[in-house]
Amino acid sequence: MSELLGGKQRLPELMPLMKETSETAVWICSHWELQGCTAADCNAVLKALQPVFQEQGMTETVHNWEDHGYLATYIQKNGSFANLRIYPHGLVLVDLQSYNDQTKGREETDRLLDKVEERMKELFHGNIKRVKRLPAILRGGAIDRYWPTADGRLVEYDIDEVVYDEDSPFQNIKILHSKQFGNILILSGDVNLAESDLAYTQAIMGSGKENYAGKEVLILGGGDGGILYEIVKLKPKMVTMVEIDQMVIDGCKKYMRKTCGDVLDNLKGECYQVLIEDCIPVLKRYAKEGRMFDYVINDLTAVPISTSPEEDSTWEFLRLILDLSMKVLKQDGKYFTQGNCINLTDALTLYEEQLSRLYCPVEFSKEIVCVPSYMELWVFYTIWKK
Repeated sequence: MSELLGGKQRLPELMPLMKETSETAVWICSHWELQGCTAADCNAVLKALQPVFQEQGMTETVHNWEDHGYLATYIQKNGSFANLRIYPHGLVLVDLQSYNDQTKGREETDRLLDKVEERMKELFHGNIKRVKRLPAILRGGAIDRYWPTADGRLVEYDIDEVVYDEDSPFQNIKILHSKQFGNILILSGDVNLAESDLAYTQAIMGSGKENYAGKEVLILGGGDGGILYEIVKLKPKMVTMVEIDQMVIDGCKKYMRKTCGDVLDNLKGECYQVLIEDCIPVLKRYAKEGRMFDYVINDLTAVPISTSPEEDSTWEFLRLILDLSMKVLKQDGKYFTQGNCINLTDALTLYEEQLSRLYCPVEFSKEIVCVPSYMELWVFYTIWKK
């Protein structure tokens, strides 16, 4: 899928340097914001909480920075540990990390935090401005549930199964199962499409406002098959889909059938064909041949994986795709693509600036759509020749 402007800037996945075991490291953080805390309060907090950790058989180390509060660390023999940070301005942070099975680890950390919270309430007689306990982050397990949004927020998905995980010559391909979103396609760390995300497919096709009957359509990318499946239903004259990665198609036709139906079972159908090629030489060939389309839909990957030597940068790649697409787009045709998260206003502005630098003048409109599995609002573009 095309995530323009560099797409979702996903954090690199850090694989645990250990053999998989049934154990999972559990990390949980809770903090309190106190009212009117002074240096004396810092010392009182430390003395009040020390017994809570000592009762667990933890070894204590305390660092005192005079005007900057305390840092106390507590370590158990089983490797679990806690950091207690007390700030003079009224913030107390407790970080707990336990290496245990998931259920036991959660129970252990919850019990300890319950005691900390109870002791704090006793100490300040309920005069606490805020108590915030964060859910546990699970590390080192076989299932990775954490994927950042395009604007850098970490989201925990309800992933309960790794359905497919393979490296193609171009990218890592994962299909993970979510209890609420169904199977989710993730390419090189980018959440691309879930079985719940018909809103994405509809938006990148024009949100039901277009008549595809008897039309020539070109799809760039789209290896999940969602766009192809929906357009074929609308009786086009011919749909040509150009996807570089056969392994994406293979994974999706087996595990994303709620999205693609049966259109990926064969590379040719009554009104469609799928080409396993780099789209740039295909676009150049079509332009040279004078082949024209009523619709061009850009659904390429976030990071360019074209084999073309012309892609010196993401922006140049995007501009090249746009220019070539305009050359094969009929004068009254439309070009559809996604943009990015609505919060990335600078990136969206930069993309729109690229539209003024094409070989031919164009106009555009945009639509904001909520894509369920993205958990954020997404911008979609419609572009046409002036």
